[in-house]
Amino acid sequence: MIPALPLSGVRVADFSRVLTGPFATMLLGDLGADVVKVEPPGGDDTRGWGPPFQYGQGSEGPGGRESSYFLSVNRNKRSILLDLKSEEGLDAAHRLVAGSDILVENFRPGTLDRLGLGWDALHEQFPRLIYATITGFGLSGPYRDRAGYDVIAQGMGGMMSYNGDSGGPPLRVGVAVADVFSGALITQAILAALYQREKTGEGVRVDVNLLESVISLGSSQVGRYLATGEVPVPVGNDHRSIVPYGTVRCGDGYLNIAVGNDALWRRFCAALGLTALGADDRFATNEGRVTHREALDTLMLGGLSAFTRQEIMERLDVAGVPCGPVNDLAEVFADPHVQARGVAVTVPHPTLGETTVTSPPWRFGGEALPVRRAPPTPGQHTAEVLAELAGTPDTP
Repeated sequence: MIPALPLSGVRVADFSRVLTGPFATMLLGDLGADVVKVEPPGGDDTRGWGPPFQYGQGSEGPGGRESSYFLSVNRNKRSILLDLKSEEGLDAAHRLVAGSDILVENFRPGTLDRLGLGWDALHEQFPRLIYATITGFGLSGPYRDRAGYDVIAQGMGGMMSYNGDSGGPPLRVGVAVADVFSGALITQAILAALYQREKTGEGVRVDVNLLESVISLGSSQVGRYLATGEVPVPVGNDHRSIVPYGTVRCGDGYLNIAVGNDALWRRFCAALGLTALGADDRFATNEGRVTHREALDTLMLGGLSAFTRQEIMERLDVAGVPCGPVNDLAEVFADPHVQARGVAVTVPHPTLGETTVTSPPWRFGGEALPVRRAPPTPGQHTAEVLAELAGTPDTP
């Protein structure tokens, strides 16, 4: 049974582009909101970010292909093309906002103000509107007007300085974590603002920025620095405060283990027959294992090399010690658990025939939320949405 969608009846005017805003509005669409994605005449920039592209069957012409990047963050939306530099397009944008509960945008500060679509003007006209802004560096401060991109935020927020291998160069995380985490944070703020509006009757502006999102995401690394003044350095896949915790080499590859306390350490040693390690007083406590990390790593590598990855996982699973393989994405989507959970969903697409996307990441009442709409083609719903807005006044 398809669960009731919690945001059914809520409309989102989505003026965002590229990744952070589209990721956030995709989550709102997954929860049931009617997300109307406003694209310029040339479409969202990410439609051209490729290869790779997915092509429609027998067609490689305009409208017959779509970038995998765009497809990854635009399910459960409708698309309209509006030229905000034209009077007609701007009028349609105002009508869309008039009929919406939420506006999401990630332009540089001041851009929408010049079009009459800024917070001050719209709050006066539509006091119940929730206005969500995503920027690179915030709405104040010396860097306010700078453009923000994920790699810039990862560098300036310190993340690249403590990511990577020990002694290696600064390393960017392999996905755009600043963008995605900012998108998740603005979604949380929007949902809180909807709840607040139920109590006050008034909308509010919420904003996040990539730089502070990265600093916040630093979590224990940032906390360690603030508490001690010690600047973290890269330690690869190891954990600074827990040993063994991270990636280990076995006879035929790599796997991750998480020995989070001393009881798990004893079970880990017993499960793999590492009696000498288990009896070594240097390693009896986590503090000792952290202190003697290098010695333990050397001894443990010799012990684990006698086992295959599968043998270790089977033994640790029985012992209740957390572990898991280091998978590539082909292995991820071939995993029987991932398949049983329905993480990949194939949906019909108007020009591609069909496309496969990931499913919404939540369960409500134990039931998965549906992918109601494939990522839209450019302006696929322009006529439909404009017809709906035809009787909507652009002022309350």
